[in-house]
Order: sequence, then C-alpha cells, then structure tokens
Amino acid sequence: SITIQAEGKEEAVTIYQEQKPNSELSCRPLCLMFVDESDHEMLTAILSPVVAERKAMIESRLILFVGGLQRSFRFYFRSTGYDEKMVRDMEGLEASGSTYICTLCDSTRSEASRNMVLHSITRSHEENLERYEIWRKNPFSESAEELRDRVKGVSAKPFMETQPTLDALHCDIGNATEFYKIFQDEIGEVYLKNNPTREERRRWRSALDKQLRKKMKLKPVMRMNGNYARRLMTHEAIEVVCELVPSEERREALKELMELYIQMKPVWRSTCPARDCPDQLCRYSFNSQRFADLLSTTFKYRYDGKITNYLHKTLAHVPEIVERDGSIGAWASEGNESGNKLFRRFRKMNARQSKTFELEDILK
Repeated sequence: SITIQAEGKEEAVTIYQEQKPNSELSCRPLCLMFVDESDHEMLTAILSPVVAERKAMIESRLILFVGGLQRSFRFYFRSTGYDEKMVRDMEGLEASGSTYICTLCDSTRSEASRNMVLHSITRSHEENLERYEIWRKNPFSESAEELRDRVKGVSAKPFMETQPTLDALHCDIGNATEFYKIFQDEIGEVYLKNNPTREERRRWRSALDKQLRKKMKLKPVMRMNGNYARRLMTHEAIEVVCELVPSEERREALKELMELYIQMKPVWRSTCPARDCPDQLCRYSFNSQRFADLLSTTFKYRYDGKITNYLHKTLAHVPEIVERDGSIGAWASEGNESGNKLFRRFRKMNARQSKTFELEDILK
C-alpha cells in the first residue's frame, strides 16, 4: 500500500492498496527465487551487490516535486515471505534443529516447552552481527558450550537483514505436520506406551492415510504442502480422524485442540485481522493459553521438554507481530512459492543448460 501524510496532519491517507499483496503478480522477491532454487554460493554471489544497493537506498532520501513542492520519500524493505530455513541462512543462525528454537527470541527448546506463551521478540540483525563477532573472537576465552550459550545460536555472519516476523504459509504447513503426527500417536495410544516400534508407527500412519483418503479423498503426500495442510486442519478432518481414536476422552481433547487452532488461525492468515476477525484477535491470547495448557497436560507425552519451532511462534509471537505490523497473512508466501514453478520451468525449457548462463537467460 502507499500512504501519504501531509504536514500538520495526524493521520496518513492511503492512496493505493494492492488487493492481492501475496500473489505472484505483485510479490516476487529476487532473493526468494534464488534461495529456493539455487545453492548458497550462487545466492551470496548474486545478492551481495543487491544487498549493498538496498542498504544505500535505506540510508538515502528520494526528493520529488509534487504539485510544485518538494516532497521527501524514504524506502522501507519488509523482507517478508521468508520461511525459517531462509531466515536462519540470512541471519547467520544455526539450522532449524538447533537448541535455540526461535528466530525471533532467545528461547531454547526446553524453555519454550515449559513456558509456551509468554515470550517477546528480542532478536535483531544488529545484535546478530555483534554476537557473530563474539563467536568469531571469543573475547572471554570461554568453552565451546559457554560461547554458544552467550551468542544464542549465532554461528555465521548475518548476510542480510530480515523483518522479525512469521510466514503464514509455512506456519500452516509446520503446524499441520505436527497435527498429522499427533493424530498418528493418538490412533496408536502412545500416551499409554513407551518407545513404540517403527513397525507400529508405520501401521498407524497407514491407517490414518487410508481413513483420510476414504472419507475425504485426501491422497497421502510425501511432504506436507499448503493445500494438504488447509484440508487437514478442519472440523471435517478431525471428525474423520476421531473415528480411529479408541478413547472417548482423547477424542474430546483432540476436538478441543483443533477447535482452538481453527479459532486462532484467521489471526495470522487474514490480510487485516482487526477488520476481518476482531473477535478471534481479542480472544487469541486466551485461546493460545488454553492450547498450551492442553499440550502440557493431555499431550505431555509429546511436549515434555520439546516443542516445534512453528508451534512456539504461533503461541508466543503472533499477537506481538500483529500489533506491530497490523497483519501477518498480507505478506504470506503463496505467491513466492507458486513463482518457483515458473522459475523451474524457465530454467529447464527456456535457458541454456549451463551454470554460467541459465540465470542470465531466466532473468532476461
């Protein structure tokens, strides 16, 4: 969107707003294309001058004559639509399996599982740069473990600043993947068992896949995708899954967990939650606390000392991001992901098959 605030006026006026801000027509960041479809060396080689140019633009002012008067404009780069893998790559953080679970705060996995809701966004690009220098120099002559604890998971030089936020699409996919595993555990009554065998787990997954295919025409996928995640996280799906869960008490707990999730989801999916779903926005903190209570009691067998990265962000950071930015879903990465298909097609069918020339041909 484009807003203008006249001198002496308290409120800005929006003169243009894109109706589909996350479509591939208006949202195709260059760096996302290279991250998803290229190796790290090519990414850094191509983006280094882009990052330098962007930094120069941020520090400069564009002065234009509008209506006979000079107007000064500043540039802001949101850097949104990045999944967790890319944020960690850009900000010099350890991979997503790290003890330091979050790209927004300094929590460890065990801390996040004990306190699922009460966290604030504390990480920043500048702090990551400072921590990298500490990691590189080790000024206090600490052991490797002490040094790692001091820098909170920073292990490489941050390459490009990213907006500390959450991507709605990858949040959906990450959470749906976790629910898919919970469904399997509940079908097999893991809460009553210790260390089920691989064969048992394979049997539970097969039963779940057959049920979803039979009742919902939902074909099994090797890797969770956005369309599957949207179909799985519904009232219809939980009713189908509960037919395989032996215990009535566990069925009710699963239904409540899904109901809470469905209540929370519009807050990070809608373009403007304050306008589109004000009731869910007001109840988000209450719902997330109840969701966390269920995970730490009824589903403690799965969340005792551990929690997934996206569940942590969903429960702990969504309200703060929405309060700061006004939206999460407006900058979701569906457009970026769909653009990757075009990129692959151009690379395969319309470019010279050479590392030297393929990107040049694609970008022409």
